[in-house]
Amino acid sequence: MSFLIDSVLMVISQILFFGFGWLFFMRQLFKDYEIRQYVVQVVFSVTFAFSCTMFELIIFEILGLLNSSSRYFHWKLNLCVILLVLVFVVPFYIGYFIISNIQLLHRKRLVFACIIWLTFMYFFWKLGDPFPILSPKHGILSIEQLISRVGVIGVTLMALLSGFGAVNCPYTYMSYFLRNVTDADILSLERRLLQTMDMIVSKKKRIAMIRRSMFQKGEVNSKPAGFWGMIKSVTTSTPGSENLSLIQQEVSALEELSRQLFLETADLHATKERIEYSKTFQGKYFNFLGYFFSIYCVWKIFMATINIVLDRVGKTDPVTRGIEITVNYLGIQFDVKFWSQHISFILVGIIIVTSIRGLLITLTKFFYAISSSKSSNVIVLLLAQIMGMYFVSSVLLIRMSMPLEYRTIITEVLGELQFNFYHRWFDVIFLVSALSSILFLYLAHKQAPEKHTAL
Repeated sequence: MSFLIDSVLMVISQILFFGFGWLFFMRQLFKDYEIRQYVVQVVFSVTFAFSCTMFELIIFEILGLLNSSSRYFHWKLNLCVILLVLVFVVPFYIGYFIISNIQLLHRKRLVFACIIWLTFMYFFWKLGDPFPILSPKHGILSIEQLISRVGVIGVTLMALLSGFGAVNCPYTYMSYFLRNVTDADILSLERRLLQTMDMIVSKKKRIAMIRRSMFQKGEVNSKPAGFWGMIKSVTTSTPGSENLSLIQQEVSALEELSRQLFLETADLHATKERIEYSKTFQGKYFNFLGYFFSIYCVWKIFMATINIVLDRVGKTDPVTRGIEITVNYLGIQFDVKFWSQHISFILVGIIIVTSIRGLLITLTKFFYAISSSKSSNVIVLLLAQIMGMYFVSSVLLIRMSMPLEYRTIITEVLGELQFNFYHRWFDVIFLVSALSSILFLYLAHKQAPEKHTAL
């Protein structure tokens, strides 16, 4: 009876997650598109629902909700469904909608979609060869084979996003990195933009006048007589046509300059608004957060380097380890196990909420940046693939943030994976991503004043 009640609770929560994914699809991703493929909408919502359910089960594990056998069953069910969607359903439909956009292959789109899926499966399977991700005793059709390969891709994506976010967050929040923009700078650039627009208008008027005069001359002059007259009219060019092409080239160059000036003007206005915002209470709060995250970024890069050099992986979760160090240093009586459970629950909850929120915001920005009416279905499916792999790998990494007694069922469900490899791999990719982001943002910040001076 308890298993039935637990299953009903899990189904209700999955329906709620599915509904939220459906609304997010309708209200955010596809609000500007009329053509909707319901299979894409269902696949995206199912992926989101089962991804969130895995996080829900982690929280249930810490709180001790539901029966242990019920949690184990739903862990297995969720993993099987999410792996089925990520490895079989989503790649097939990506190939199907890619082929559907090609008119020549439209009639045999099922055949070509199967070919694309088989190609994906080949490279997906070969992905596991160079990595020590699996115990050698697992069979070729075991669930660990799929989880291990999905984990490599997902951990790589997580590390890339985390490395960039750890650097970009303080760069965005801290007023130290803002350029000093004055009203005089904005007025000067706007004046140049207006002058450029006036030059474009005057040159286009001149083009219209030249075309009008050429048209009138063509009407007044008699048509070329005979075959040689026609050859002469084709091979010789009038001075007016040469001037016309030259002016058109000047107009194209001025239009490109006007676009650059407009973008720079918009950037200066945005920077000016950020400067004014940084003087408010909320702006000062985010500025403080920027300094905090910059310290965190330096510490994270340092620890990732130490972990790579010393080839080490933490055995104790950071909450328990931090409490033990504090208690031993202060020499006070403290129930480490009790408080580590509650603090770990809060920490894991924060990680889960921020991960879901951050990923949805990133997916929305990415979708609006590259989507079109033809490619939107393919891009949504790609985002669903990224989202599912991201959440599966999050479970692999969150496991280390949990006390030892709560890792047992996750370890049993995921199988005998080489968990230490995923943490080392995360550190390597995070370090590369963070250092590359520092270099990129430094060059962009350095180039911005030079670009403004050149314009």
